[in-house]
Amino acid sequence: MLLIVNAGSSSLKLKVFEGAEEMARATVSEIGADGHLEAMALGLAKAGVAVDRLTAAAHRVVHGGADLTATCRVTPQVLRQIADCVPLAPLHNPANLVGIQAVAALAPELPQYAAFDTAFHATNPEVATTYALPLEERQRGLRRYGFHGISYAALVRVLRARGELPERLLACHLGNGCSMAAIVNGRSVATTMGYSPLDGLTMGTRTGGIDGNAVLRLAELHGIERAGRILNRESGLLALGGSNDLRSLHAAGTAEARFALDHFTYWAVRHAGSMVAAMGGLDAVVFTGGIGENDPWVRKEILSGLRFLGVSSDPSANDRNEITLHDPTSRVAIWIVPADEERQIALEAQAVMAGEGA
Repeated sequence: MLLIVNAGSSSLKLKVFEGAEEMARATVSEIGADGHLEAMALGLAKAGVAVDRLTAAAHRVVHGGADLTATCRVTPQVLRQIADCVPLAPLHNPANLVGIQAVAALAPELPQYAAFDTAFHATNPEVATTYALPLEERQRGLRRYGFHGISYAALVRVLRARGELPERLLACHLGNGCSMAAIVNGRSVATTMGYSPLDGLTMGTRTGGIDGNAVLRLAELHGIERAGRILNRESGLLALGGSNDLRSLHAAGTAEARFALDHFTYWAVRHAGSMVAAMGGLDAVVFTGGIGENDPWVRKEILSGLRFLGVSSDPSANDRNEITLHDPTSRVAIWIVPADEERQIALEAQAVMAGEGA
């Protein structure tokens, strides 16, 4: 049995797989700074899984940097590389490391593997990942990486299995964190997030795209730490409409909530156009993530903004959150693919294990 671990700073999500089949799951929240070991033991108990029944564990790691570009076995060197990426993802990689350490403390001999949210975008061309900075700064790792890669890899797998993977796919991962990816023949060629998960679309609490000099001004006014909190925790839909939950914004009925919703979809369409340009055209649009799968109004607004590309959706199918959303006249296929990140991690880890002869 393979344990899949998604460790956050104050929460722990566990799933257990046997092959591709999910066998158990558990979530532990409100974890203190030093509580991940106890939380891991509690989560396994809630899932009804004894440690000695596990054959391996695999972890979601947000940032793998420029070098960790595929799921791999966790070794001391890999741990050092993940730690080296902490400055690139200070909100995520420390928690991911703690999750690995918690499993090691409970089961020192258990093989562990890591899957990276940045890895899927390693196929982006250099011209797409390079910031126009002096060489010395680029050598520090200041470049575009992209995120949500495990989610994108999962939807590519699902579409390929259905025999429906198109040549040019606009993939929209819309949740509290949001991004889009341009995927050509199953490979990422561009994405909206950059050096960190802050860039791109308007998000639940993140600004999305913002001028660097505006960031400098915030740092000047508030200091770097406070500016970082504003940009990552206090902005986005929360700042514009008073909530980072789209259901609350839809229900609010205020001018501020309406503006926040309009801002979200306006910038989604703007960035979608950029992704389509990177592919040289469009054959299909796919939605995933909590908003992408469950919010018909958001999908309708985004798809309406893409009509000039031959996109035409079926309103009734969209309202019912059906898997297929295009109408017979559409030149572009439109689908919903439910997020399946944990299964993707499991399958990738199992492939590495098979290659090891494990």
